[in-house]
Amino acid sequence: MTSSSIQLLGFSLAFTGFVGLIASTAMTEWKASSYAGENIVTAQATYEGLWMSCVSQSTGHIQCKAFDSLLQQPTELQVTRALMISSILLSGTAALVAMLGMKCTTCLAENKQQKARVALAGGIVFILAGLCALVATSWYGKNITTRFYQQFGTSDVRFEFGKALFIAWGAATLSVLGGGFLCCKCSGASSRQYTQNPKSCASARPGVDYV
Repeated sequence: MTSSSIQLLGFSLAFTGFVGLIASTAMTEWKASSYAGENIVTAQATYEGLWMSCVSQSTGHIQCKAFDSLLQQPTELQVTRALMISSILLSGTAALVAMLGMKCTTCLAENKQQKARVALAGGIVFILAGLCALVATSWYGKNITTRFYQQFGTSDVRFEFGKALFIAWGAATLSVLGGGFLCCKCSGASSRQYTQNPKSCASARPGVDYV
């Protein structure tokens, strides 16, 4: 594959991750009630997201309610919200920066070295955004697992991983993978440019003469 194709592939993966992060953050099914155990209630299912909780009846009726207070929510929920929003903002910024540095765009076309550095910066920010989302989802998932086994054998409602959590994991992975493609391709292009024309750096290294 050409460098432009690999760069476009990396941007496509990262941008898909960006869309997935937005979708998963807005979804209400970060954790869903479990049907494992002796005390099983199949007449209704309970879902909880980052912003509201929902109850689905067996008749198909769904009722959702937003959380009454932000400060009364558990610490992991507040931190997960903050990290996911930060991840979305970083991904949006990275998408704009990466588009300026991609070879298929005309921005900064007169300075190819600077254009490559801009694309590299976009890739790095994409990776940071993905890592923020991975930390948030992993911590949230760990708390679900811990409480699931703590409540085993009790009459309390237990929760398992919801669909939104899996989507967020996939989106974060795509962001990191896409950002990695952008970084690897841009760093490789800069290295080849220096190898082919080492005198271009002579002005930045006084006392070194090239024949």
